[in-house]
Amino acid sequence: MSPAPDSRTDDEVLAATDVTLLLRYGLAQDAFRTALFGDGAIAAAVTLDRLGVVPRSLVFVAEIVRAGGLAYAAALREPLPSPAPAELLRDWLTGAAQTATTAEAETRAARWLEAVAEIVARRRATREGTA
Repeated sequence: MSPAPDSRTDDEVLAATDVTLLLRYGLAQDAFRTALFGDGAIAAAVTLDRLGVVPRSLVFVAEIVRAGGLAYAAALREPLPSPAPAELLRDWLTGAAQTATTAEAETRAARWLEAVAEIVARRRATREGTA
């Protein structure tokens, strides 16, 4: 019998998820929407939480997406206050803007960002014991 493989936590598995790919397909195709708002939102939250992103920053970007669209938000010099998460989010938004060509898809992207923000907030509250 072979030894058990090294186990990985759910956070580690989710952090390896290709969020850009899920955004591209989940915003444009109904078949991928559940994955985008499920595993995709959790994966994004895990990744951004590890980088120290605060939920209100994501809510602010969601408002920018609603007001100006994904391409506009992706073109922001600093969509988030810190360089590493800003670059990551810019990559996600740029990928999403390539396929989300309708106002409905952009609204969906803003809702997704708000969902990610809520998950980050819940993770933090759980860690701090305030959930």
